[in-house]
Amino acid sequence: MRAASRAWKVAELERLATSGLDVAAFQTQALRRLRSLVSVDAAFFATVDPETLLFTSASSEAPLLEAASLFLDNEFGCEDFNKFASLARAADPVSSLDAATRGDRADSTRFREVMAPLGLGDELRVALRSRGQCWGVLCLHRAAAATGFDHDEIGLVRRVAPLLADGIRRGMAMAAATRDDHVPPDGAGVIVLGPDLSVVSINAPADGWLDDIAGEWPSTFDVPVPVIAAAARVIAPDLDGPVESVVARLPSKRGGWISVQASRLRGRGREEVVVVVQPATTQEVGSLVLAAHGLTPAQQRVAALVLQGRSTAEIVTTLHISTNTLQEHLRAVFDRFGVGSRRELVAALMG
Repeated sequence: MRAASRAWKVAELERLATSGLDVAAFQTQALRRLRSLVSVDAAFFATVDPETLLFTSASSEAPLLEAASLFLDNEFGCEDFNKFASLARAADPVSSLDAATRGDRADSTRFREVMAPLGLGDELRVALRSRGQCWGVLCLHRAAAATGFDHDEIGLVRRVAPLLADGIRRGMAMAAATRDDHVPPDGAGVIVLGPDLSVVSINAPADGWLDDIAGEWPSTFDVPVPVIAAAARVIAPDLDGPVESVVARLPSKRGGWISVQASRLRGRGREEVVVVVQPATTQEVGSLVLAAHGLTPAQQRVAALVLQGRSTAEIVTTLHISTNTLQEHLRAVFDRFGVGSRRELVAALMG
């Protein structure tokens, strides 16, 4: 590709990232533009909760969609190359399977058991980081061939990855500003999943909550991907120790925020997972909204304490900062949200 054409297409992605699109629209358009830069035969594009890295929405193309459960089993249940959680923490958040395995793809369980049977070859994985946090993940696949993504292609994806992350982060900030005018289901949704992640039981409000979760999910799944991913995280053998409970925060299709909490259940000789779906509290959403608006860590800490109703003296004592420093952080936060007081800030965040 000519350098001038490539530069123009990268500039188009940069403009798209700052255009104010909602997350789903941004993902669709960004992936289309990315394909004009790099040849891709199948793609997986997901948003994640930056604190837990759980999927909050996911979009898969054929043939990946049919093997979604196998990919989730691999991601949460066994050692392998280029795990999304590892890339999110790595110095370089972009890596191909060929590079990670030094050309021997068969060293990867994911390749042997999932990708090769689907007729896929090399895989390029990306953790999409903006302002120091991961907001999404991207997986690009090539059909089976001796060669995969080359050095220039990987470098190009590495160059545009921060733009994709920025677009998702800004879309999350826009979702936080969307008014929550719809009437939520009456009561929390409760779903019990078995060891194979199939639905064992479900209550009536859960159906309404599941309809509010954005994105499609495979026909082999009884519930959306964010619910399955949260359950898989606690039911799979964890490589860093047992996980009893996890929470993902995600925007509702109709405004407001949803909390998806998965916890282990024990009894009757087998393990099950209960998933509770309900409105996210202001406390739960606060840190995500603050990060999505691009606040610095210091500004986030101040704003989080304001959300808790802490006084100036309490914030100064808790954070070990001066009153002047606190006021500087507050002014920066007020400017970011276009407000002039703590009360207005709380109202903006709750909105």
